[in-house]
Amino acid sequence: MNRTIAISAIPLMALSLAACGQRNGLQPPEGAALPPKPAFAATQPTADDLLTRRTEEAPDRSEELLTKSQERPDDRFDLPPPG
Repeated sequence: MNRTIAISAIPLMALSLAACGQRNGLQPPEGAALPPKPAFAATQPTADDLLTRRTEEAPDRSEELLTKSQERPDDRFDLPPPG
């Protein structure tokens, strides 16, 4: 019986943890403000602006790794382990 309860509790815990990562409706706590305006920014960024990733923060990945593969040159420091 205890095993059945434990197994049924696992999906409930996973569902509750999945809800922790929601990003909608974020606001600073009561009485707190957003970070100060950057020095050269024209306006104060909103909470959504601060959460949006720029290209520099999350660059695209190259999917064509195998088309550019080349034979590696010998590495004189690639030695077998001692012993």
